Amino acid sequence: MIISHKIRLDPNNKQATYLAKAAGTARFAYNWGLAEWQTQYAAWKDDNTQPKPNQMSLRRQLNAIKREQFPWMLEVTKNAPQMAIIQLGQAFNNFFAGRAQYPQFKKKGKSRDSFSLTNDQFSLDASRIRIPNLGLVRMRETLRFSGKILSATISRTADQWFASITVDTDQNHLPPAENQGTVGVDLGVSALATLSTGEKVTGAKPHKALLSRLKRLSRSLSRKVKGSANRHKAKQKLARLHAKIANIRQDSLHQLTTDLTRRFHTIGIEDLNVSGMVKNRHLSRAISDMGFFEFRRQLEYKAGIRGSVVVVADRFFASSKTCSASGCGHKVDKLLLSVREWICPVCGAVHDRDVNAAKNLQEYASATLSNHAVSSTVSACGGEGSGLGASRRRNQPQ
Repeated sequence: MIISHKIRLDPNNKQATYLAKAAGTARFAYNWGLAEWQTQYAAWKDDNTQPKPNQMSLRRQLNAIKREQFPWMLEVTKNAPQMAIIQLGQAFNNFFAGRAQYPQFKKKGKSRDSFSLTNDQFSLDASRIRIPNLGLVRMRETLRFSGKILSATISRTADQWFASITVDTDQNHLPPAENQGTVGVDLGVSALATLSTGEKVTGAKPHKALLSRLKRLSRSLSRKVKGSANRHKAKQKLARLHAKIANIRQDSLHQLTTDLTRRFHTIGIEDLNVSGMVKNRHLSRAISDMGFFEFRRQLEYKAGIRGSVVVVADRFFASSKTCSASGCGHKVDKLLLSVREWICPVCGAVHDRDVNAAKNLQEYASATLSNHAVSSTVSACGGEGSGLGASRRRNQPQ
């Protein structure tokens, strides 16, 4: 199992300056590589005898010229520019495979400051990490997992530095699920999650709670003179508040997903079109504040570790409009978003919109799991790419 542990660093002023310089070097190398890639690709399209760009050739090209053209790159670890070029190659691979958009240039102050290290370029000494050309930097805690260390990514959030250390381990840090049965989970805006058991989790809604303070700090920043020390201070205050909002949201999602995967062996959720939902200008802020995509990501990787199953219903599955009463299953033609409670015209059952949707997702998950078990028994294949087991393997954290 490949898993990462993100640990906060405690650098002094000199070390923080080095980390910022290494992150800036990585950003410059990425942008240089992207510009060269575009130039060389255009030349290759005009004349196919020209070499096609790739990350290996760009790394060699950068190594050949950096001592003369970019001597300041030698002041930081060689991994900073080299890993940036490798990540650019991975970005293009994802683009050509249809998994991501075309790589974009990174702008200082707009993209996350970070650089990566291979496992031969750093070492851990209890609660300290040794970085080339820098030495030992204190960490707030020791590495939580034992196993083969693969890499590390040093990143900055607001004015805090972190090390995300990737480990290949056989250690299972989460116990198996308690197997309290199957549960359906309906995500929403008024309540983050509604379970088929009737439980409702409101959600932290940190952006809404801190919106007035966020507006005040944004106005304060806009009034400061560009390049001044006061503008820098105001920018740091705003960045810290954004980080606080993100941390509150992450904490609430971690608590919810941990509780669900701890209790239930099978969890049914919807395949939400989040990118389409946020285009609704009336709900976009509330939807973004909930973190639906992050909820699914956490749920899937934690379920994979605990041996649980996450069943994702089709995007067009009518969970809210279908009556969940036993033996009914009637589907109404139209159900406005403002309608939070409705009565089935066939059986007369009174439904809470969210609880009804969660019960239908629970039924969908149970039926899907039963059908899979029957088909597996009939075919007796159990191959690497078959069934829900393959889905669990794919959802493990990378």
